[in-house]
Amino acid sequence: LERVKNLNAYFTMSLYKNVCRSLFERHKLLFSFLLTAKILFGDNALDPVEWRYFLTGPTGEINIIPNPLTWISDKEWSSFYRMLYGLNQLPAFEGLEKYFFENTDLFRKVYDSVDAHTAKFPGDWDTKLNSFQKMMVIKLLRSDKIILSMRNFVIEHLGEAFTRPPVLNLQECFNDSTNCTPLIFILSQGSDPKSDFDKLVEEMDMNNRVTSTSLGQGQAKKAETMIEDAKQKGGWVLLQNCHLSISWMPSLEVIVENFNPDNSKDFRLWLTSMPTPDFPVSTLQNSVKMTIEPPSGLKANLLRSYHGLDDKELNNSNKPNTFKKLLFGFCFFHAVVQDRRKFGPVGWNILYEFSNEDLGVCTKQLRLFIDEYEEVPYKVLNYLGAEINYGGRVTDDKDKRLIRIILADYICPEVFQENYKFSSSGLYYSPAPGGQDDYLDFINNLPDVPNPEVFGMHDNAEIITAQANTRLTLDLVLSIQPRSSGGGGKSREDQILELVEFLQGKTPPNFDIDLVMKEYPVKYEESMNTVLIQEVMRYNKLIT
Repeated sequence: LERVKNLNAYFTMSLYKNVCRSLFERHKLLFSFLLTAKILFGDNALDPVEWRYFLTGPTGEINIIPNPLTWISDKEWSSFYRMLYGLNQLPAFEGLEKYFFENTDLFRKVYDSVDAHTAKFPGDWDTKLNSFQKMMVIKLLRSDKIILSMRNFVIEHLGEAFTRPPVLNLQECFNDSTNCTPLIFILSQGSDPKSDFDKLVEEMDMNNRVTSTSLGQGQAKKAETMIEDAKQKGGWVLLQNCHLSISWMPSLEVIVENFNPDNSKDFRLWLTSMPTPDFPVSTLQNSVKMTIEPPSGLKANLLRSYHGLDDKELNNSNKPNTFKKLLFGFCFFHAVVQDRRKFGPVGWNILYEFSNEDLGVCTKQLRLFIDEYEEVPYKVLNYLGAEINYGGRVTDDKDKRLIRIILADYICPEVFQENYKFSSSGLYYSPAPGGQDDYLDFINNLPDVPNPEVFGMHDNAEIITAQANTRLTLDLVLSIQPRSSGGGGKSREDQILELVEFLQGKTPPNFDIDLVMKEYPVKYEESMNTVLIQEVMRYNKLIT
């Protein structure tokens, strides 16, 4: 039995890692959540009826009682009470509605809590409900905390490792490929895998055996010739922007299907493409897929930056301690400006596509100025970083001022003081100079989900964004559910049919157009009668 458990754990983690590298950041936690739910369904530890209610919410019509609460607005009360009433109809929540109205002050403490997703529920509800059922109550009280609740749900059942997507390692992806298996970079807006690819080329000593081209008009024949040569001689071919050569995609599919294991063992085909329905499905299914985009979260951003900085690069300076201290400041700045985008207009007036290349240029300039000058030119470093390298993308005048202020907090003489912190919590600061492993250990001990204070914002800053993310996530989960459900509860078709019958029962009958025309005949003196007839016809069409 223990061996079976170990095998299950190993294959589950292997599945998670391999799928995660081909998912966009916004979908990785969602995948972990769905994986957890599927495992629990297999163990009969998750109620299908509760699952469906969590995703869809209440259906049907009820009598809404007057709002007795001062902390829920009248505008929100209707949907709040419908959800509370619906929960009360589920067996596990029987009596919740009555208990809620008898102890509204106790539930308000959960509602007002900064960490509502971890707050204890009043009475015996904290022990009576399991973690998924508690998440359903959190959806009622604080829907902005659902994403964090989902994360805790995954940690409880699968472990924290399933909420920390692995940093993309191109070497591992290459090891999983063969001379018959293409490697595909799935692009997102502003992403460019070329620098990561070039780094792997250098590490594997393939500099003179790589050919590349950007697909587009007139490049198809050249690409075919490059592939044929590399198959025979052994080499890598990089075809960029496949989505710009849709007409050639069927030809690419045929070429890939005809790959032969007898070709050179050193041959590899690398492709980059934005998501497009015209990309060959068979090629996509039989390839090693990778996404290149900024990681989601401050901690993940820092981890990615330092996974790409080995000890040789960290010590490649005449003043290594100074270089390491300020380099952490630039890496932290890079993570902050990336992660501020999740706040929408509160973070940046315009969403900018900052990239790893911006950080790479800042790193090179930092090393150059530290080695060339006796004293650190902070003004120059701030100007180059905030006005040119990153600031070159910034167009809004308020955003320009903001990015200057942010960088000035991390690239300054005070960074070398032991008590200097990057935020009021004191959790974030530039650690003592060390090796790559020391920095990775420090970063791994940072919170997985940063509070808005590290961005200089109030705790309420992310409420609207979190609520929007909750809606998008639940809609996405619902959209990929199977068309029918097994086990207990009503099937999806039964629920839809029930909703259709309910709506039909509430729909009023059509107007009798002949009767209306008789009562309100079209006359020169009564021009509004003409408008009335037209509106009646449109209304009948609408409800038919």
